Amino acid sequence: MSKIKIAVVGVGNCASSLIQGLYYYQSKTEQEAVGLMHWEIGGYRPFDIEVVAAFDIDKRKVGKDVNEAIFALPNCTAVFCKDLPKSGVKVNMGKVLDGVSAHMEDYPEKRTFVIADQLESDFDEVVRILKKSGAEILINYLPVGSEEATQFYAECALAANLGYINCMPVFIASNPEWAARFKAKNLPIIGDDIKAQLGATITHRVLTDLFKKRGVKLDRTYQINTGGNTDFLNMLNRARLSSKKISKTEAVQSVTAEPLDWENIHIGPSDYVPWQNDNKVCFLRMEGRMFGDVPMNIELRLSVEDSPNSAGVAIDSIRCCKLALDRGEGGILSGPSAYFKKHPPKQYTDDEAYQMTEQFINGNNHVPVPAEARNGVAAGVVS
Repeated sequence: MSKIKIAVVGVGNCASSLIQGLYYYQSKTEQEAVGLMHWEIGGYRPFDIEVVAAFDIDKRKVGKDVNEAIFALPNCTAVFCKDLPKSGVKVNMGKVLDGVSAHMEDYPEKRTFVIADQLESDFDEVVRILKKSGAEILINYLPVGSEEATQFYAECALAANLGYINCMPVFIASNPEWAARFKAKNLPIIGDDIKAQLGATITHRVLTDLFKKRGVKLDRTYQINTGGNTDFLNMLNRARLSSKKISKTEAVQSVTAEPLDWENIHIGPSDYVPWQNDNKVCFLRMEGRMFGDVPMNIELRLSVEDSPNSAGVAIDSIRCCKLALDRGEGGILSGPSAYFKKHPPKQYTDDEAYQMTEQFINGNNHVPVPAEARNGVAAGVVS
């Protein structure tokens, strides 16, 4: 198979885990490959993905080879595949906009962003770089609250004719106007806000669905998360959290038997604990009533390395997006968006979303559309 060429916005912990994984699985067989939902999608294996362009704003990353930049501060995720070869791809200076919260200036350099002195890339320059690189898909890893920056790169993806994967809780795929623009250009989009492989949200959703299916009345619940990576530091600015709170809360509310009143559900990032680094700890409590109105409760503590937890989902998102490009399908990829993201355009249970994604992967027999022909193809049918 040919390589899937991607461009990455934000060379942080999530990008580090993703890129490490592209090399890690090269030495594995399908039987040895732990931690993947799919070994192969449409003939593409994890190591068939290639980063051909990258953007960041940190002086410790800009200008460096991307395979070196993923290990630069303030990144602090687990290193499970070190000594990577040079990729030959330099990290480009991006556009800052609202990508950095002002409060982060109050923290040590090793914990926060240090904006590079280089001139920021404007819209035309980003589009030029994307086109020259040969990228087919743009994946967005910007910090929570980067509304303007996320929209800027979505515009760049449209202008460069790229598929778009929005891993952040800024509503692009779930915004009808943005979704219509990608469909009009016959470009696939998966979003919004990545749902980790086995993280707080997916665990909370599965337990909530279990309550419903087993006839247990859910009265109240909370999900409290702590972490020590740059994402949690960024989220200390509560003004940047409105879409994140909506995304996480809606993901759980969508699978309850009936929506809980706002005072009975609290879901969201809670605090920054520096020594946790990229480890994320979720404290989950669910209170309900069983047969005869007899009360019960569940308390759960979940500890995960945050960024590798997202990388397996990102790898599948990229391959599904590429499959859509090969088939000439544009617009929202409904199954992958519902299965891989917290805030898709339409919520489904995880069982339904899983089945929809499997049908998308296995159930379509489209003739591949050459890359050079995609821009002139009429909007396709979304999955």
